[in-house]
Amino acid sequence: MISSLIIIVISLILDGLLSNFLSFMPGNLSLFTPLFTVMSIFLIYPFFKKKEKSTYFITIAITGLIYDLLYTNLLFFNAVVFIILGSIIMILYRYLDINFLMVFVESIVLVFLYQSITTFLFYIASVVPVQFSDFLYLVEHTLLINIIYAEVIHLIIRLLPEKYLGLSIN
Repeated sequence: MISSLIIIVISLILDGLLSNFLSFMPGNLSLFTPLFTVMSIFLIYPFFKKKEKSTYFITIAITGLIYDLLYTNLLFFNAVVFIILGSIIMILYRYLDINFLMVFVESIVLVFLYQSITTFLFYIASVVPVQFSDFLYLVEHTLLINIIYAEVIHLIIRLLPEKYLGLSIN
């Protein structure tokens, strides 16, 4: 559990730092737009044993709330989105092996799902005028660094000694 909290805190800090240093205006996104916190909720799932799934959902809901308070100013928006993603992550872990290739593929899926859900909710609520080309632009400009981040964190998790992991194998 402590390992998962460390990963979440590092992800939250890196999201803020990189967002400040990389351009992030519509039509001017960097190829390195971070969604590290979204990647971390995917990577921390094995740290929670089968009986602790409610703890996992509480953790990602609180993470989403902190993310909202720090970065989006849309209270409870990312908390709800993270819970939806957590449910999808639970299904992915149930049916797929987690290795370096699958982390690559699932990172792409997760970025696509996060951007799809947020774009859909923004469109429905008319918060921001959104077009399909804007959605594709967002996905395209968030993939590279998030895949690299997920792969690096996955490698670090695999290199940690067993006593620090407490990983749950489904």
